Amino acid sequence: MDRNTEKVVTRFAPSPTGFLHIGGVRTALYAYLFARKHAGTFILRIEDTDKNREVEGSIHHIEESLRWLGIEWDFGPDKPGDFGSCLQSDRLDIYKKYAAQLVEKGLAYPDPYTEEEMAAFRAAAAAEKRPFVFRHHRPDTFAEWDGTKPLRFKVPEIKRSEWHDVVRGTLTAGEETLDDFIILKADGYPTYNFAHIIDDHEMGVTHVMRGEEFIASTPKFLSLYDALEIKRPIFVTLPPIMGPDGKKKLSKRDGAKDLLEYRDDGYLPET
Repeated sequence: MDRNTEKVVTRFAPSPTGFLHIGGVRTALYAYLFARKHAGTFILRIEDTDKNREVEGSIHHIEESLRWLGIEWDFGPDKPGDFGSCLQSDRLDIYKKYAAQLVEKGLAYPDPYTEEEMAAFRAAAAAEKRPFVFRHHRPDTFAEWDGTKPLRFKVPEIKRSEWHDVVRGTLTAGEETLDDFIILKADGYPTYNFAHIIDDHEMGVTHVMRGEEFIASTPKFLSLYDALEIKRPIFVTLPPIMGPDGKKKLSKRDGAKDLLEYRDDGYLPET
């Protein structure tokens, strides 16, 4: 079925690293309203694979913030679907299954280097005033993957990428954005670059509403789509909400306000 005619499925996929502010809510609102307009499905997925940054209570806070605004999800942390849980930490076996496919194809391999060796590679690159590129240190032969080492994606082709974005039109990014990047960490948890692609595919996501900070990483995503023979979603890159100085994107570091503080200050959700 053509991607433009199949049932619309969107998602909002925050990480539970603190409160939800207006920048994140704007993305959720666009994804929610687009799905509702087209009688589609809206998914709340929690990307909780970085346990070192996770803040206790964040998932409940995200749910409470969205519900205050009247944003209700069809599937979410409290509503699993046929695809399973909407918590990435519950989906580790799914990521390992897809990682094993890449290993079988010769497109993923265990990182053979220690932290000390990696530090030496980076130091040498810095001393020579050149960017560090891991693929220049790619081993000639790959050890068997036993799950104890980080797993890297072997980028099959270094090329300039081009893709269509509903908002931005034709976008391109160059070869400098591609390298043999980690898809599974030594602890068994996936990286963002890998997990969100698998989840979008498994959950049938058709339209990805995202911030412009993901443009530079898109060639990595495209390489994975091709390697796994996964259909690309439709990209919808939203313009940033700027901070008070008008020079950089609004963030928690720059004083972005907890959404529920507006509620507690007496604002109505419609505002």
